[in-house]
Amino acid sequence: MRTAVLGFLIVAGLVIVGWAANPPRGDDALPRAPLSQLQATMANPEMIVASASVGEKFQQLAVIDTKLRVMSVYHVDFATGAIALKSVRNFQYDQQMTQFNAKEPLPDDLRALIPPR
Repeated sequence: MRTAVLGFLIVAGLVIVGWAANPPRGDDALPRAPLSQLQATMANPEMIVASASVGEKFQQLAVIDTKLRVMSVYHVDFATGAIALKSVRNFQYDQQMTQFNAKEPLPDDLRALIPPR
């Protein structure tokens, strides 16, 4: 489970760095932080921020607190700059599930095929 969380966090960090290096171009694009500022904010391994444009109206920010295992999602309105909290989720127990929306073979089926050591 820790490996999955770590993998997700690494991918999220790479997405942020890639996005900062090639920000969207356009008249309605929000000002972007330079890559050097982004790296400085990534110095705190307990907080990760991932950003994405949602259509032409909103910027979506996902804030992940790795210590508390909580993720928050915000929308920032391009026109007004207003920030709206959309969702908060404690994912501590999500990471302890053995299956969710899984397809066959299920994890328990695979585990049954492995001989005990």
